[in-house]
Amino acid sequence: MRALVAFDKFKDALTARAAGETAANALRISHPDWEIDVCPLTDGGEGFCETLLAGPGERIEHLSVRGPRGGTVSAPVGFASSSARPEAARRRMGLGSEQKLAVIGLAAASGLELLPRHRRDPWQTTTFGTGELLAYAAHENADAILLGIGGSATNDLGLGALTALGAHFYDAHGVRIPTPKPANWESIRRIDVASLRRLPPLFIACDVTNPLLGPRGATATFGPQKGLTASDVPRLEAQMVRMAALLAEACGRPLTTAEIPGAGAAGGISFGLMIAAKAQLLPGFDLVSDWLDLPARIATADLVITGEGCFDATSLHGKGPGSLVREALRLGKPVQVFAGSVDRPNLPAQLPTGLKSHAITPTEMPLAEALPRTAELLAAAIRDAL
Repeated sequence: MRALVAFDKFKDALTARAAGETAANALRISHPDWEIDVCPLTDGGEGFCETLLAGPGERIEHLSVRGPRGGTVSAPVGFASSSARPEAARRRMGLGSEQKLAVIGLAAASGLELLPRHRRDPWQTTTFGTGELLAYAAHENADAILLGIGGSATNDLGLGALTALGAHFYDAHGVRIPTPKPANWESIRRIDVASLRRLPPLFIACDVTNPLLGPRGATATFGPQKGLTASDVPRLEAQMVRMAALLAEACGRPLTTAEIPGAGAAGGISFGLMIAAKAQLLPGFDLVSDWLDLPARIATADLVITGEGCFDATSLHGKGPGSLVREALRLGKPVQVFAGSVDRPNLPAQLPTGLKSHAITPTEMPLAEALPRTAELLAAAIRDAL
Protein backbone atom coordinates (compact mmCIF):
# COMPACT_ATOMS: atom_id res chain seq x y z
CA MET A 1 0.00 0.00 0.00
CA ARG A 2 1.33 3.41 -0.97
CA ALA A 3 -0.24 6.37 0.83
CA LEU A 4 0.14 10.01 -0.19
CA VAL A 5 -0.10 12.16 2.95
CA ALA A 6 -0.64 15.77 1.85
CA PHE A 7 -1.97 18.18 4.47
CA ASP A 8 -2.44 21.92 4.49
CA LYS A 9 -1.90 23.79 7.77
CA PHE A 10 -4.20 23.61 10.77
CA LYS A 11 -4.46 27.33 11.44
CA ASP A 12 -3.07 28.41 14.84
CA ALA A 13 -2.11 24.80 15.59
CA LEU A 14 0.06 22.86 13.09
CA THR A 15 2.06 23.75 10.01
CA ALA A 16 1.38 21.71 6.90
CA ARG A 17 4.64 19.82 7.37
CA ALA A 18 3.94 19.09 11.04
CA ALA A 19 0.44 17.84 10.24
CA GLY A 20 1.78 15.56 7.52
CA GLU A 21 4.53 14.12 9.72
CA THR A 22 2.06 13.58 12.57
CA ALA A 23 -0.24 11.61 10.29
CA ALA A 24 2.65 9.70 8.72
CA ASN A 25 4.06 8.69 12.12
CA ALA A 26 0.66 7.40 13.20
CA LEU A 27 0.42 5.35 10.01
CA ARG A 28 3.92 3.94 10.40
CA ILE A 29 2.96 2.56 13.80
CA SER A 30 -0.26 0.99 12.56
CA HIS A 31 1.02 -0.08 9.13
CA PRO A 32 4.80 -0.53 9.17
CA ASP A 33 4.63 -2.21 5.76
CA TRP A 34 3.05 0.80 4.02
CA GLU A 35 5.05 3.11 1.78
CA ILE A 36 4.28 6.67 2.85
CA ASP A 37 4.88 9.78 0.74
CA VAL A 38 4.60 13.02 2.78
CA CYS A 39 3.88 16.15 0.70
CA PRO A 40 2.98 19.36 2.61
CA LEU A 41 0.64 21.75 0.81
CA THR A 42 0.69 25.54 0.86
CA ASP A 43 -1.73 28.25 -0.23
CA GLY A 44 1.00 30.88 -0.46
CA GLY A 45 0.59 31.96 3.15
CA GLU A 46 2.30 30.84 6.34
CA GLY A 47 5.10 28.35 5.70
CA PHE A 48 5.29 29.01 1.95
CA CYS A 49 9.08 29.12 1.79
CA GLU A 50 9.66 26.21 4.18
CA THR A 51 7.09 24.03 2.43
CA LEU A 52 8.54 24.48 -1.04
CA LEU A 53 12.21 24.25 -0.09
CA ALA A 54 13.04 21.04 1.71
CA GLY A 55 15.11 19.20 -0.86
CA PRO A 56 18.84 18.53 -1.04
CA GLY A 57 20.88 21.51 -2.14
CA GLU A 58 18.14 23.96 -1.25
CA ARG A 59 18.94 26.48 1.48
CA ILE A 60 16.92 28.79 3.68
CA GLU A 61 18.33 31.87 5.39
CA HIS A 62 16.56 33.83 8.11
CA LEU A 63 16.74 37.63 8.13
CA SER A 64 15.72 40.17 10.74
CA VAL A 65 13.26 42.47 8.96
CA ARG A 66 10.59 44.97 9.94
CA GLY A 67 7.33 43.41 11.08
CA PRO A 68 3.87 44.54 9.95
CA ARG A 69 3.65 47.11 12.77
CA GLY A 70 7.33 47.82 13.34
CA GLY A 71 9.78 45.95 15.50
CA THR A 72 11.69 43.08 13.96
CA VAL A 73 10.73 39.57 12.95
CA SER A 74 12.81 36.68 11.69
CA ALA A 75 11.70 35.75 8.17
CA PRO A 76 13.06 33.15 5.74
CA VAL A 77 14.37 33.57 2.22
CA GLY A 78 14.99 30.34 0.36
CA PHE A 79 17.24 29.63 -2.61
CA ALA A 80 17.08 26.71 -5.01
CA SER A 81 18.40 25.74 -8.39
CA SER A 82 15.63 25.53 -10.96
CA SER A 83 17.12 22.20 -12.08
CA ALA A 84 15.80 20.66 -8.85
CA ARG A 85 12.20 21.46 -9.86
CA PRO A 86 10.00 19.50 -12.29
CA GLU A 87 9.99 20.80 -15.85
CA ALA A 88 6.33 21.84 -15.56
CA ALA A 89 7.18 24.29 -12.74
CA ARG A 90 10.15 25.71 -14.66
CA ARG A 91 8.04 26.09 -17.76
CA ARG A 92 5.32 27.93 -15.85
CA MET A 93 7.90 30.55 -14.81
CA GLY A 94 9.88 30.47 -18.03
CA LEU A 95 13.07 29.41 -16.23
CA GLY A 96 16.08 27.65 -17.68
CA SER A 97 17.45 24.50 -16.11
CA GLU A 98 20.28 26.07 -14.10
CA GLN A 99 18.91 29.32 -12.76
CA LYS A 100 18.95 30.46 -9.14
CA LEU A 101 15.45 30.95 -7.77
CA ALA A 102 14.59 32.78 -4.53
CA VAL A 103 11.41 31.85 -2.66
CA ILE A 104 9.75 34.31 -0.26
CA GLY A 105 6.52 34.23 1.73
CA LEU A 106 4.94 37.59 2.54
CA ALA A 107 3.25 36.15 5.62
CA ALA A 108 6.60 35.60 7.33
CA ALA A 109 7.36 39.34 7.32
CA SER A 110 3.99 41.07 6.91
CA GLY A 111 1.50 38.42 7.98
CA LEU A 112 -1.67 38.64 10.02
CA GLU A 113 -0.59 35.84 12.33
CA LEU A 114 2.36 37.95 13.48
CA LEU A 115 -0.06 40.27 15.27
CA PRO A 116 -2.37 39.62 18.23
CA ARG A 117 -5.97 40.46 17.46
CA HIS A 118 -5.92 43.80 19.26
CA ARG A 119 -3.04 45.03 17.05
CA ARG A 120 -4.58 44.11 13.70
CA ASP A 121 -5.26 47.40 11.94
CA PRO A 122 -4.75 47.96 8.18
CA TRP A 123 -4.33 51.70 8.74
CA GLN A 124 -1.08 50.97 10.60
CA THR A 125 0.43 47.91 8.90
CA THR A 126 3.14 47.90 6.25
CA THR A 127 4.78 45.48 3.80
CA PHE A 128 8.20 47.07 4.38
CA GLY A 129 9.66 43.79 5.70
CA THR A 130 8.56 41.94 2.57
CA GLY A 131 10.40 44.56 0.52
CA GLU A 132 13.53 43.90 2.59
CA LEU A 133 13.29 40.21 1.69
CA LEU A 134 12.90 41.05 -2.01
CA ALA A 135 15.91 43.37 -1.84
CA TYR A 136 18.01 40.64 -0.21
CA ALA A 137 17.07 38.14 -2.91
CA ALA A 138 18.19 40.63 -5.56
CA HIS A 139 21.41 41.30 -3.63
CA GLU A 140 22.12 37.55 -3.63
CA ASN A 141 21.89 37.55 -7.43
CA ALA A 142 18.75 35.47 -7.73
CA ASP A 143 17.78 34.96 -11.38
CA ALA A 144 14.09 35.02 -10.45
CA ILE A 145 11.93 35.45 -7.35
CA LEU A 146 8.78 33.54 -6.39
CA LEU A 147 6.63 35.39 -3.85
CA GLY A 148 3.70 33.83 -2.01
CA ILE A 149 1.29 36.48 -0.75
CA GLY A 150 -1.29 34.67 1.38
CA GLY A 151 -2.02 35.64 4.99
CA SER A 152 -1.19 39.35 4.81
CA ALA A 153 -1.93 41.82 7.61
CA THR A 154 -1.71 44.75 5.21
CA ASN A 155 -3.75 46.93 2.89
CA ASP A 156 -0.95 49.23 1.76
CA LEU A 157 -0.73 48.62 -2.03
CA GLY A 158 2.75 47.25 -1.44
CA LEU A 159 4.00 50.80 -0.86
CA GLY A 160 5.89 49.67 2.22
CA ALA A 161 7.72 47.06 0.15
CA LEU A 162 8.48 49.66 -2.52
CA THR A 163 9.92 51.95 0.16
CA ALA A 164 12.33 49.20 1.19
CA LEU A 165 13.26 48.86 -2.47
CA GLY A 166 14.10 52.57 -2.83
CA ALA A 167 10.87 54.42 -3.64
CA HIS A 168 10.42 57.82 -1.94
CA PHE A 169 7.19 59.46 -0.83
CA TYR A 170 6.73 63.22 -0.28
CA ASP A 171 4.09 65.55 1.14
CA ALA A 172 2.88 68.84 -0.40
CA HIS A 173 5.91 70.69 1.04
CA GLY A 174 8.47 68.24 -0.34
CA VAL A 175 9.07 66.62 3.04
CA ARG A 176 9.82 62.93 2.74
CA ILE A 177 7.46 60.48 4.47
CA PRO A 178 9.72 57.59 5.53
CA THR A 179 7.15 54.80 5.89
CA PRO A 180 3.95 55.19 3.87
CA LYS A 181 1.01 53.38 5.42
CA PRO A 182 -2.68 54.13 5.03
CA ALA A 183 -2.74 56.21 8.22
CA ASN A 184 -0.48 58.82 6.57
CA TRP A 185 -1.54 58.47 2.93
CA GLU A 186 -3.55 61.70 3.10
CA SER A 187 -0.26 63.59 3.37
CA ILE A 188 1.38 61.99 0.33
CA ARG A 189 1.35 64.09 -2.84
CA ARG A 190 4.27 62.73 -4.87
CA ILE A 191 6.02 59.39 -5.41
CA ASP A 192 9.58 59.18 -6.75
CA VAL A 193 10.66 55.81 -8.14
CA ALA A 194 13.92 56.97 -9.72
CA SER A 195 15.99 55.10 -7.12
CA LEU A 196 13.82 51.97 -7.08
CA ARG A 197 15.96 48.85 -6.99
CA ARG A 198 15.71 46.66 -10.06
CA LEU A 199 14.49 43.15 -9.31
CA PRO A 200 14.97 40.00 -11.34
CA PRO A 201 11.80 38.54 -12.87
CA LEU A 202 9.25 38.44 -10.04
CA PHE A 203 6.46 35.87 -9.97
CA ILE A 204 3.58 36.15 -7.50
CA ALA A 205 1.78 32.95 -6.53
CA CYS A 206 -1.83 34.05 -6.16
CA ASP A 207 -5.19 32.28 -6.23
CA VAL A 208 -7.22 35.37 -5.31
CA THR A 209 -9.04 36.80 -8.33
CA ASN A 210 -10.28 40.06 -6.80
CA PRO A 211 -9.50 43.35 -8.54
CA LEU A 212 -7.88 46.16 -6.58
CA LEU A 213 -10.89 48.45 -6.18
CA GLY A 214 -14.65 48.33 -5.77
CA PRO A 215 -17.02 46.04 -3.87
CA ARG A 216 -14.86 42.99 -4.67
CA GLY A 217 -11.61 44.86 -4.16
CA ALA A 218 -8.87 44.56 -1.56
CA THR A 219 -10.31 46.99 0.99
CA ALA A 220 -13.98 45.97 0.87
CA THR A 221 -13.37 42.23 0.72
CA PHE A 222 -10.35 41.64 2.90
CA GLY A 223 -9.97 44.77 5.02
CA PRO A 224 -12.51 43.67 7.66
CA GLN A 225 -10.69 40.33 8.02
CA LYS A 226 -7.57 42.30 8.97
CA GLY A 227 -9.18 44.54 11.59
CA LEU A 228 -10.74 47.29 9.49
CA THR A 229 -14.07 48.51 10.83
CA ALA A 230 -17.03 48.54 8.44
CA SER A 231 -17.42 52.29 8.86
CA ASP A 232 -13.81 52.85 7.75
CA VAL A 233 -14.07 50.87 4.51
CA PRO A 234 -15.25 53.82 2.33
CA ARG A 235 -12.55 56.15 3.69
CA LEU A 236 -9.73 53.69 3.09
CA GLU A 237 -11.15 52.77 -0.32
CA ALA A 238 -11.05 56.44 -1.32
CA GLN A 239 -7.41 56.70 -0.27
CA MET A 240 -6.62 53.47 -2.14
CA VAL A 241 -8.10 54.94 -5.33
CA ARG A 242 -5.96 58.08 -5.01
CA MET A 243 -2.71 56.29 -4.13
CA ALA A 244 -3.13 53.72 -6.91
CA ALA A 245 -3.47 56.55 -9.43
CA LEU A 246 -0.45 58.35 -7.96
CA LEU A 247 1.71 55.21 -8.17
CA ALA A 248 0.60 54.41 -11.72
CA GLU A 249 1.45 57.97 -12.78
CA ALA A 250 4.89 57.83 -11.09
CA CYS A 251 5.73 54.54 -12.83
CA GLY A 252 4.24 55.48 -16.19
CA ARG A 253 1.98 52.45 -16.14
CA PRO A 254 -1.76 52.19 -16.84
CA LEU A 255 -4.18 52.42 -13.93
CA THR A 256 -6.25 49.73 -15.68
CA THR A 257 -3.82 47.26 -14.07
CA ALA A 258 -6.09 47.65 -11.03
CA GLU A 259 -8.76 45.70 -12.92
CA ILE A 260 -6.60 42.60 -13.46
CA PRO A 261 -7.92 39.60 -11.50
CA GLY A 262 -5.62 39.24 -8.49
CA ALA A 263 -4.59 42.91 -8.35
CA GLY A 264 -6.43 43.16 -5.03
CA ALA A 265 -4.61 40.25 -3.41
CA ALA A 266 -2.78 40.82 -0.12
CA GLY A 267 -4.00 44.38 0.30
CA GLY A 268 -3.02 45.34 -3.22
CA ILE A 269 0.65 44.37 -3.11
CA SER A 270 0.02 42.52 -6.38
CA PHE A 271 -0.96 45.82 -7.99
CA GLY A 272 1.99 47.69 -6.49
CA LEU A 273 4.54 45.13 -7.65
CA MET A 274 2.97 44.75 -11.09
CA ILE A 275 3.06 48.52 -11.57
CA ALA A 276 6.52 49.21 -10.12
CA ALA A 277 8.42 45.92 -10.61
CA LYS A 278 6.61 44.31 -13.56
CA ALA A 279 5.64 41.33 -11.42
CA GLN A 280 3.69 38.51 -13.06
CA LEU A 281 0.78 36.74 -11.37
CA LEU A 282 0.66 32.95 -11.51
CA PRO A 283 -2.11 30.60 -10.30
CA GLY A 284 -0.82 29.69 -6.86
CA PHE A 285 -2.02 26.13 -6.38
CA ASP A 286 -1.24 25.16 -9.97
CA LEU A 287 2.32 26.38 -9.50
CA VAL A 288 2.69 24.60 -6.15
CA SER A 289 1.25 21.43 -7.68
CA ASP A 290 3.80 21.55 -10.48
CA TRP A 291 6.60 22.44 -8.07
CA LEU A 292 5.83 19.44 -5.83
CA ASP A 293 5.10 17.14 -8.79
CA LEU A 294 1.74 16.48 -7.19
CA PRO A 295 -0.04 14.92 -10.23
CA ALA A 296 2.57 12.17 -10.48
CA ARG A 297 2.47 11.54 -6.73
CA ILE A 298 -1.31 11.21 -6.77
CA ALA A 299 -1.14 8.84 -9.74
CA THR A 300 1.23 6.45 -7.95
CA ALA A 301 -0.71 6.42 -4.64
CA ASP A 302 -3.19 3.75 -3.59
CA LEU A 303 -4.68 6.02 -0.92
CA VAL A 304 -4.68 9.81 -0.50
CA ILE A 305 -4.86 11.34 2.99
CA THR A 306 -5.31 15.07 3.37
CA GLY A 307 -6.84 17.70 5.61
CA GLU A 308 -6.80 21.19 7.06
CA GLY A 309 -8.25 23.13 9.97
CA CYS A 310 -11.84 23.17 8.73
CA PHE A 311 -13.48 21.04 6.04
CA ASP A 312 -16.68 22.55 4.65
CA ALA A 313 -18.59 23.04 1.41
CA THR A 314 -16.03 25.55 0.12
CA SER A 315 -13.21 23.04 0.65
CA LEU A 316 -14.50 20.84 -2.18
CA HIS A 317 -14.33 23.78 -4.59
CA GLY A 318 -11.24 25.51 -3.21
CA LYS A 319 -7.51 25.19 -3.72
CA GLY A 320 -5.11 23.09 -1.66
CA PRO A 321 -6.84 20.02 -0.22
CA GLY A 322 -9.93 20.66 -2.36
CA SER A 323 -7.97 20.51 -5.61
CA LEU A 324 -6.08 17.47 -4.35
CA VAL A 325 -9.34 15.70 -3.50
CA ARG A 326 -10.85 16.42 -6.93
CA GLU A 327 -7.80 15.15 -8.81
CA ALA A 328 -7.48 12.03 -6.65
CA LEU A 329 -11.16 11.14 -7.09
CA ARG A 330 -10.89 11.76 -10.83
CA LEU A 331 -8.15 9.13 -10.92
CA GLY A 332 -10.23 6.73 -8.84
CA LYS A 333 -8.09 7.03 -5.71
CA PRO A 334 -9.83 6.70 -2.32
CA VAL A 335 -9.45 9.82 -0.19
CA GLN A 336 -9.57 10.26 3.58
CA VAL A 337 -9.91 13.83 4.89
CA PHE A 338 -9.02 14.72 8.48
CA ALA A 339 -9.90 18.20 9.74
CA GLY A 340 -10.13 20.01 13.01
CA SER A 341 -13.83 20.42 12.31
CA VAL A 342 -16.15 19.15 9.57
CA ASP A 343 -19.14 21.33 8.69
CA ARG A 344 -21.45 18.41 7.94
CA PRO A 345 -24.74 20.38 7.77
CA ASN A 346 -23.38 22.46 4.88
CA LEU A 347 -21.62 19.65 3.04
CA PRO A 348 -23.44 17.84 0.23
CA ALA A 349 -25.77 15.21 1.66
CA GLN A 350 -23.88 12.61 -0.35
CA LEU A 351 -20.11 13.07 -0.54
CA PRO A 352 -18.43 12.01 -3.77
CA THR A 353 -17.80 8.27 -4.02
CA GLY A 354 -14.44 7.40 -2.54
CA LEU A 355 -14.28 10.36 -0.15
CA LYS A 356 -14.56 10.03 3.63
CA SER A 357 -14.22 12.89 6.12
CA HIS A 358 -13.30 12.84 9.81
CA ALA A 359 -13.49 15.58 12.44
CA ILE A 360 -10.55 15.08 14.78
CA THR A 361 -11.94 17.30 17.58
CA PRO A 362 -14.43 15.69 19.98
CA THR A 363 -17.81 17.42 19.83
CA GLU A 364 -17.72 18.54 23.45
CA MET A 365 -14.12 19.86 23.40
CA PRO A 366 -13.74 23.70 23.37
CA LEU A 367 -11.50 25.15 20.66
CA ALA A 368 -9.13 26.65 23.23
CA GLU A 369 -8.50 23.17 24.58
CA ALA A 370 -8.34 21.48 21.19
CA LEU A 371 -5.79 23.76 19.50
CA PRO A 372 -2.78 22.81 21.66
CA ARG A 373 -3.76 19.15 21.36
CA THR A 374 -4.16 19.13 17.57
CA ALA A 375 -1.23 16.78 16.92
CA GLU A 376 -2.47 14.33 19.52
CA LEU A 377 -6.04 14.46 18.19
CA LEU A 378 -4.92 14.05 14.58
CA ALA A 379 -2.79 11.01 15.38
CA ALA A 380 -5.64 9.40 17.32
CA ALA A 381 -8.11 10.04 14.49
CA ILE A 382 -5.71 8.52 11.94
CA ARG A 383 -5.27 5.40 14.08
CA ASP A 384 -9.03 5.02 14.62
CA ALA A 385 -9.97 5.48 10.97
CA LEU A 386 -7.11 3.56 9.36
